[in-house]
This record gives sequence, structure tokens and C-alpha cells, in this order.
Amino acid sequence: MILHITQNYFVPLQKLFTNKKTIMEKEPQKYPVYEPEVFEVCEPPMEYGYASPRLYTYADYLTWTDDKRREIINGVVYDLFSAPSRWHAKISTDIVSAVHWFIKKRKGKCKVYHAPFDVRFPKKGEVADNKIYTVVQPDICVVCDPAKLDEAGCIGAPDLIVEVQSPSTAKRDLQEKFQLYEESGVREYWVVYPRVKGLTVFLLQDDGKYDAGTTYEFTGKVPVSIFKGLEIDLEELFEE
Repeated sequence: MILHITQNYFVPLQKLFTNKKTIMEKEPQKYPVYEPEVFEVCEPPMEYGYASPRLYTYADYLTWTDDKRREIINGVVYDLFSAPSRWHAKISTDIVSAVHWFIKKRKGKCKVYHAPFDVRFPKKGEVADNKIYTVVQPDICVVCDPAKLDEAGCIGAPDLIVEVQSPSTAKRDLQEKFQLYEESGVREYWVVYPRVKGLTVFLLQDDGKYDAGTTYEFTGKVPVSIFKGLEIDLEELFEE
């Protein structure tokens, strides 16, 4: 059975920001326990091959032939409910373009990709399709290790991931995905807030944990830490 997940949670995003200040505390108790609300449980089509609750894998993901986009995080299926807004698409395109041309001009080996692009996160070296319980489609990812790329996408942690928030993804980006990317070793994680024209950058520290995050708003330039010399101009990024 597939669990269709909805988010009835919306963060007043204005409250998340203070100029150049941290967005999150790192103490575990600052993260509220999140139990997804199941609003519908339905029998999957025959091609899914399963009729009872279970943890799903990338092998299952490859058998689903309908047009829905989904992610699997630790075996739980999340529907991606709608196409991104025009504003969301514009921000993603601008960031991808800036990174692409920076790499190209310097003849770098890194590659930048935008959704839909599958990123698989194996655990304990288990790379078989039926042993991978997490596959996501970040809005943007940068991969600098060519060994992590194959015809299916990326297997292993990208160097940079950017998620552009919408109300339906706000909590997941700052909880499930935050924890996933931290544990998997994603060096740099950006969360972009289109409605308040700001973003937060989390950098992985030597202890394997993200720092408390640096928030930028409205104007100025945000350094892309994995690339020396690349900055994203916020005024250009958020211009109408």
C-alpha cells in the first residue's frame, strides 16, 4: 500500500529570518517530532506488486509506471503533488545557470543538475536497487565526483543541494531532508525562501553536523562555499 502524505503545516516564513543570523538551533530538542498525516491509503496498481504496508526501495520505485513524481525517504513514499510555480522555476533556473557557467568557464569537473533528477542515498555500502531505501529529487544538486554518476542519476551524496521551498515542502526541507543530507555528508545545503526573498546556507562541519545556518535576505551576494569565487547575487535572484 502506498501512503500519500500531506503537509498541513506552514511556517510563517517571515519569522525565520534575521539578517546574517542563524535560522536554527542545533540542539535536537529544537526539532519537533513530525508524524506524517496519512489522508488516504489506497491499493497500488498491480504493477507495484505489493498490497501490504512495507518499506519501499529504489527497486520498487523503478517499477512504478504512472506519471506521478515521488520521493522515498527511509522507505516511506512521498508524493510530489504539483509542478513548481513560475517563481520557483525562475529561481532554480538562475542558480543552475550561474553554477553551470562558473564551472564551464573554469573547465571544472563538477556537474550541476536540476529536478527531476534522481539522487540515491545508499547506507552501509549497499548499492543494490533493492537495498536503497532513499531516493529524492532535489531542486538543484552539484556533483563533483564523477564516480557517483551513472545513467540513472547520482548515487551517493552530492557536494551541494539546493531546495526551493513551497508551503507543501517547508517542513520536509528543514527536517527529514535536513537530517538526510547531514547524515549522508552533503557538504553544503541551501534552503531558498521565495516568498520572503531570502535563503539559508548550512555547511557541514568536521564533526559531520551542519552548522547553525547563515541566513541572507533581499540584497547582497551569497558565496557558494564549494567553489572559490562563485557568489549568487540575491537582488538578481529575487528580481521580478
